[in-house]
Amino acid sequence: MTLISVLAKILLGILDLYLLILLVRVVLDWVQLFARQWRPQGPVLVLANLVHALTDPPLRLIRQRVPMARLGGVGIDLSFLVLFLGIFILQWFLELL
Repeated sequence: MTLISVLAKILLGILDLYLLILLVRVVLDWVQLFARQWRPQGPVLVLANLVHALTDPPLRLIRQRVPMARLGGVGIDLSFLVLFLGIFILQWFLELL
């Protein structure tokens, strides 16, 4: 194995972990959407804060550059989808190395 392939494998593992964190973010957001009175407490609050701290910076950066998709009077935030697809494309590229 070359150094590049080892680094690619490490980066693939990190990206897999980040995708998992993004999925946890989706679950937390959907729970808050459907159970508006629910507020995380204890260890779930710590987990939610960690997940938001790790996912907010790239999502905020993408939101600044990608406009919301307008469907009538409703705006759809595409930043999560762009980030998710971007990670998948980066993983596909790294698997080629």
